[in-house]
Amino acid sequence: MATETISACTGSNLLQPISEITNLPLDQVNFVVCQLCALLTAVWFRLYLHPSKTSPFVRHVVATLLGIYFALFCFGWYALHFLLQSGITYGIMILTGVEHMHKYCLVVALGYLSFCQITRVYVFDYGMYSADFTGPMMVITQKITSVAFEIHDGMARKEDQLNQSQKLLAIRRMPSLLEYFSYNCNFMGILAGPTCSYNDYIAFIEGTPYRHRDLETKGKVNVKSRLNDPSPNTEVVRKLATCFISLLVFLSVCKVCPVERNVDDDFIATTPFYAQVVYLYLSMLTTRPKYYFVWTLADAINNAAGFGFNGYDSNGLPRWDLISNLRIMNIELATSFKVFLDNWNIQTAHWLKRVCYERCPYNPTAATFLLSAMWHGAYPGYYLTFLTGIVITLAARAVRHNVRPYFLGSPALKFVYDVITWAATQIAICYTVVPFVLLSVGPSLKFYRSRYFCIHIGCILLAIALPVKPRHLRLKEQQPAVQPSLESTDSNSNQKQKAT
Repeated sequence: MATETISACTGSNLLQPISEITNLPLDQVNFVVCQLCALLTAVWFRLYLHPSKTSPFVRHVVATLLGIYFALFCFGWYALHFLLQSGITYGIMILTGVEHMHKYCLVVALGYLSFCQITRVYVFDYGMYSADFTGPMMVITQKITSVAFEIHDGMARKEDQLNQSQKLLAIRRMPSLLEYFSYNCNFMGILAGPTCSYNDYIAFIEGTPYRHRDLETKGKVNVKSRLNDPSPNTEVVRKLATCFISLLVFLSVCKVCPVERNVDDDFIATTPFYAQVVYLYLSMLTTRPKYYFVWTLADAINNAAGFGFNGYDSNGLPRWDLISNLRIMNIELATSFKVFLDNWNIQTAHWLKRVCYERCPYNPTAATFLLSAMWHGAYPGYYLTFLTGIVITLAARAVRHNVRPYFLGSPALKFVYDVITWAATQIAICYTVVPFVLLSVGPSLKFYRSRYFCIHIGCILLAIALPVKPRHLRLKEQQPAVQPSLESTDSNSNQKQKAT
């Protein structure tokens, strides 16, 4: 990978022959090859730059330089946007202070990302749905804003103002410039993420992955997790097998059921409605394996470096799902809109929850979907998808609160409910995501018109007809039960501090 082969637009041309043989865009070939190189580098990083053998400074420097090199190889000099975005926001953190830095960093990081997305879509190449430099910027934007909010929580807010998650993730000191760039641009996550907690990443670099999680569960130290350093090899092999199967499925079936056929005039005119629904499900099903491939490979790279260990399960087996981005079986068998979203792009869902949903005083659901749409990019189809998602989320919540209790009387009724809700969830997800794939307004509205906006209308009627208590009232009802346990936990921790 010689640096002289790096071009201004698409990164290195070194792999052009492979691109021509496979008939794949060069930027996608560069991306996959760099991820495979990152996987091998991660194994070397874990074995030869283990925390027991080298200092955190060396690990930070190596991880950052390798990440920048991979980014340059993939995206050319557009990769400098990663450094510029990180540098500007670090300056904001230093100059503005901890009281308001989180707001400024959110606006600047999201604004910078949006500017790059708009220029790429409307100035350079509208409709190019392949690897591009704004993809890594989306992950870096998550990291920048997460760090800013966690520093604000740790250095500007009182302990009693934080919930349990915020206490765990709060950053108590300002990161150094090297730590900040290492967190944003390390070779394990610069190309495809996933986003992780700053505290988790620093603990991984320093070799104490459970230091800040010791009191996570009832204040008890997980001695086994602290002492052992389990091998990730088995989990990495399993995830690579998942990647191979996902890629094979995607390459073999993605062209059989193109999503664009859902808006084809002849298809709409000649195909029965039930067959259109079946085809909608199958066509959207074939789009998922490429995400399974990319996110699972990214997870395997982090695991190969030793990052992602999350303790042990009930059987005593090591868990490597700390930063996993999806749970495939939970997605395909989801029986509610919420379950699907909770298992799809998990780290992004965590980011949206921590940055927006938990902090927005009014209409947190709508605000979260709006932030998600802005973060995803400038294509109009994204906004149609997330506006539809708001309506479906409200309707699904209303049905769950009002209808589900009637089906819990027996296993048979519960099974019937699960089958019905599985089918409804899968169709609702497909209906929602079509504009996300089509990207443009015209084809997206044509799809919805051909289905008479049926799910939109049905969900609006359900949300209006079935009452659901506002979120702040539900939280008040839960608070009396939660407060005593929190107080007992705080008192126990205070007694331990006094004893020491």
